[in-house]
Formats: sequence, C-alpha cells, structure tokens
Amino acid sequence: MTPDFVIGFVLTLLVMLVGLVGTIVPGIPGTPVIFAAAFAHRMWFGDRGPAIWVVLTLAILMAVSLAVDFLATTVGAKKLGASHRGMIGAVVGGMIGVFFPPFGLVLGPFLGAMLLEAVGGRAWREAGRAGVGAALGFLAGTVGRIACGVAMVGLFALNVLLAMVRSGGN
Repeated sequence: MTPDFVIGFVLTLLVMLVGLVGTIVPGIPGTPVIFAAAFAHRMWFGDRGPAIWVVLTLAILMAVSLAVDFLATTVGAKKLGASHRGMIGAVVGGMIGVFFPPFGLVLGPFLGAMLLEAVGGRAWREAGRAGVGAALGFLAGTVGRIACGVAMVGLFALNVLLAMVRSGGN
C-alpha cells in the first residue's frame, strides 16, 4: 500500500463525510458528493480504486436517494393537503431550521409550510395539517438520504479495503 493510495483513500473518505453531512443539511448535495468522491477515486487509482460494479451501484443509490427525497416530501405534503406554496415553505423552513438543531430540522418545514399556506388564504387548521404533512415527508426523505449515504460510504470502503487485502496491501 503506497502513501499516495492511503492519502487518496483518507481524502476520499473525508469528502464522503462531507457528503454524509449533506444528507442531513439542506443545501449540500449529500449523495452526489459521495458518488463524485468514489468516482474520482476510481479515475485516479484505476483498478486499485472501487470496482466498476461498485461505482455503478453507487450511481444507482444516488439516484434512488434523490428520488426518495423528492417523493417523500411531495407525497407527505400532498397527503395532508399542502399546496405548492406549502411545499416551498417546507423547503425554506428546512433551510432555516438547519441553524436551530436538532428541533429546527423538524419545526422548520412544519412552520414554513404552515405559514405559507396561511398567507395563501388557507385556514390555520388546514395550514397546520399541511405543515404536519410537509414535516413528516421531510423527515422520511431525510431518513432515506441518510440510509443511502451510509450504504454508499460503506460499500465503497468495504470494496476498496477488501481489494487491498486480496492484493496483499500493494
């Protein structure tokens, strides 16, 4: 195992850690960052990097995480009556809520959706229901993003480490 490989592996894991943070924090594209780090590692180290099937699996997991995130938020908000305004409020509330952990990540989407629905002329009770749906959808999407991100980092690390062990550390 060469020093450049160790440094590359550690740097890749650090970038992936930023990606994992991005699965929780809005504004950082979590799973795309994780995928980009693995892809760059493969391009730089070739056969000593992750196997092609791993890179393809990571691309699929990235796409799944993006779809789950979008669908969970949309379905959660729509099921409890949120309009387009409510969904925008949930996203903005989630971004603001990041600065008030841990409760801001739940209260932000709820309050954002509820306030924009109320400003749009809906009754407070209906606006509150939309807020609950947006918050539940946001939470479900976050859980999905985190699960995909952890799976991506684990698959990458396991594949590279096992390949290194099989090659005798070279």
